[in-house]
Amino acid sequence: MWSMRPTPRGWGLLAGGSVLALAGGLWGSIDIARLGLVGPLLVLAGALWVVLFDPARGRHALRVHRSVQPNPVSAHSPATAHVEVLAGDTSGRSRLADLELGEQAASQLSGGLTLRARVERSAGRIALSYALAPVRRGRWPLGPLVARRTDPFGVVRTRSTLGEPVDVTVWPAVVDLDLPSGALVGEPDRVALGARSPSPDDAALRGYRVGDDLRRVHWVSSARRGELVVRSDERAGRRTASILLDLPRDRSGIEWSVSLATSMGLAALGGGHPVRLLGGHTTRPGGETVGTHGQVREGGGSRGRAELLDRAVDLEPAPTDAENEAVLVAAVAELGLAVTGRELVLAVVGALSARGRAALAPLADGCDAFAVVRVPPALGAARRDADVTLAALRRAGWHVCGAEPGEDLHQTWARLLETAR
Repeated sequence: MWSMRPTPRGWGLLAGGSVLALAGGLWGSIDIARLGLVGPLLVLAGALWVVLFDPARGRHALRVHRSVQPNPVSAHSPATAHVEVLAGDTSGRSRLADLELGEQAASQLSGGLTLRARVERSAGRIALSYALAPVRRGRWPLGPLVARRTDPFGVVRTRSTLGEPVDVTVWPAVVDLDLPSGALVGEPDRVALGARSPSPDDAALRGYRVGDDLRRVHWVSSARRGELVVRSDERAGRRTASILLDLPRDRSGIEWSVSLATSMGLAALGGGHPVRLLGGHTTRPGGETVGTHGQVREGGGSRGRAELLDRAVDLEPAPTDAENEAVLVAAVAELGLAVTGRELVLAVVGALSARGRAALAPLADGCDAFAVVRVPPALGAARRDADVTLAALRRAGWHVCGAEPGEDLHQTWARLLETAR
């Protein structure tokens, strides 16, 4: 983006010069007419100067380096942006002189506040650093720099952009939830499913299903058959924890639900369970659904944690309630196809329609199913629908509890664990 306009002094010279030139023509005075041309010519000279020495154009254009630490950053956690503007030669340094710089940032990164930067100037270099206060999950643009400059006569002012913007990834705000031993898994199940013990069924193979760990693919047999097959033994590691998410329409409810679901997923991941995230509508280019992602495993260090958080960044509700319900039902169907053995299912849902309740209910037959149902604070039809959902899931064998959006996540989690006792 580049723009140029006269300053108040420039407008005055243009107006005054035009009046003198017109008066000189009317009076037949060549000297007055010539004098009137001085102002417009000065403005023209200033315009040519700022074009020739535009900091964003030509072989001597300034270079911009931008970085954010940390990136990704969690919502409501601090981050710092560093911007460096460099001139490569003498001409570039002259363009850098007297340059006014301003940074552009999405309001989700600044909290709606004006960015105040610490500026350091040296020969051929300007360095800026400023704090970011991300308030909402997502991928938000930072930059480019806005450069303003006035010609030496003070008659023309330009506004241009420097450098390219960068995307700052903001993870959902999460809390560390405890996963007590045996809280979600009964003692017999922990013996059978939690231990990493060999099995005589390791040689049994079955077709690959969405969500299967690629490390269990039997590559030799897959090459021979012409299709992916995996070892069917499910006792070689802890069972999968599937996080099922149904998002509301309001922004605060969306962020609370994503934070709770992601926190539960991280707790399961920290307990050694592979985690699968299902449900929700992604806004990422390409339009892939979150359910198409495979399992997340801890791997080395914090890799698994970062992978799960990154998958939660783009989650949004579908455009309409009907599409939202269809996404949930599709996620449940995908979960049903991928289930092998008694998986853990941790759901965060709202008041469900009859179709939604009918889709979720059978999961309790083959899984250890836990659900947090969002309950509106005010009495009314929405509250009654949430109570109906709680009762229906409880009758189907789910462990369920209600929670108001915005409630402390630790309290909600503790209440959910109580339902397993």
